[in-house]
Amino acid sequence: MSRLDTERQRKLEPIRVEKAKNEINKLGYNIDIIGSNRIEFKYKDETVIFFPYSGWHSGKSIIDGRGLKNLLKQIKL
Repeated sequence: MSRLDTERQRKLEPIRVEKAKNEINKLGYNIDIIGSNRIEFKYKDETVIFFPYSGWHSGKSIIDGRGLKNLLKQIKL
């Protein structure tokens, strides 16, 4: 963890991981990997990576950006 407020990150990260996991699953995607600080899943046969604490998302099949809501808008079926 390279954040200035690591205590805040330790407190909020599990909550954000769980929320992101639930929201992505609701859209019908299976999460391949849930690391301690990232979520990976397939969208259009490409891997998408989402970092729940910072909100950053990246992948070939989406436009890189920040925010869970912005990611969910892009991957709606």
